[in-house]
Amino acid sequence: MPVVTCIEDLRSLAKKRVARAVFEYVDGGSYAECTLRANRADLDSLALRQRVGIDVEHRSLRTTMVGQEVRMPVALAPVGLTGLNWADGEMLAARAAERFGVPFTLSTMSICSIEDVASALTRPFWFQLYVMRDRGFSASLIERAKAAGCSALVLTLDLQVQGQRHRDLKNGLTVPPRLTLATMLDVMSKPGWTLNVLRGKRKSFGNLEGQIPDARNLTTLSHWIAGQFDPTLSWKDIEWVKRLWGGKLILKGILDAEDAKIAAQSGADAIVVSNHGGRQLDSTISSIRALPEIAQAVGGKIEIWFDGGIRSGQDVLKALALGARATLVGRAFAYGLGAMGEAGVTRALEIIEKELDVTMALCGLHDVAEADRSILRPA
Repeated sequence: MPVVTCIEDLRSLAKKRVARAVFEYVDGGSYAECTLRANRADLDSLALRQRVGIDVEHRSLRTTMVGQEVRMPVALAPVGLTGLNWADGEMLAARAAERFGVPFTLSTMSICSIEDVASALTRPFWFQLYVMRDRGFSASLIERAKAAGCSALVLTLDLQVQGQRHRDLKNGLTVPPRLTLATMLDVMSKPGWTLNVLRGKRKSFGNLEGQIPDARNLTTLSHWIAGQFDPTLSWKDIEWVKRLWGGKLILKGILDAEDAKIAAQSGADAIVVSNHGGRQLDSTISSIRALPEIAQAVGGKIEIWFDGGIRSGQDVLKALALGARATLVGRAFAYGLGAMGEAGVTRALEIIEKELDVTMALCGLHDVAEADRSILRPA
């Protein structure tokens, strides 16, 4: 096993190990992937301000996210099909997060179910919800999350219709992967991944299995899912979800200050500034460019979190400097999972924590709460 020093090392290992269709599902974005690239480029363009002569021996990365104490201002974002990167992937990632001391968010489109993940943990986790056309099914997911003891609901708002992802179409991505000559050759070249995933507890969408009428097989289940993303989704639906859920509510997919103002008045506990990792509207603004305007518009009225392109602890600190209280990481932990399983998720978190801690020290900070625009060099 090569020495892993950064998230890119984990990405390289995952690319070698995981089937191409699954890796590129994690790695890719929509259409020309302009927004996907912008998320990274705009983070890289921010320059940090080095300070010296400041005693920074004692530093703290601890904070809270919607009242929950966390080891650092990072939570694992909801990532669909996580369990295809490694057998029982959601359960392993959740366990790594719990042991490390940060929250884990289970996607509606997970391979392992809500109940599977709950069985692997000793503390509550978060659940991510898509409001589907079948409101009864959405309500049942909320009730299952409540029964499993989930402590927060993350409601994703930016998937009313699905952005086209060229890589997924070209790779013929299905659940389980559709066998063509190309995919067969790829799978044969990765026997370790194949045997590992075959050992998994589930091979389909765990939260949907046995729940959908007339879904006799994976094909009909996939067709049902494709027709369930709801373009009628409105703020009235958020009110409905909040009443039904009754607990901590996070709204994910806010990229505009006007939407942020509405969200801040909705009764939600936090918003996530996010463009779905560049997987939905292409050629839109990067998350980090949207963050300062949103922070100015609603800062102090609601917790602001950041998602989009984080690959290091330095990226986390830059987001905090521009107004975020905390961050979500998706691809970074998924790369770790694909590369090394549960140990890879832990390694991804260790890397981000170490980079955040060292960067804070070199910027003259003692506590993550001190991060503000003063640690950034003028553009």
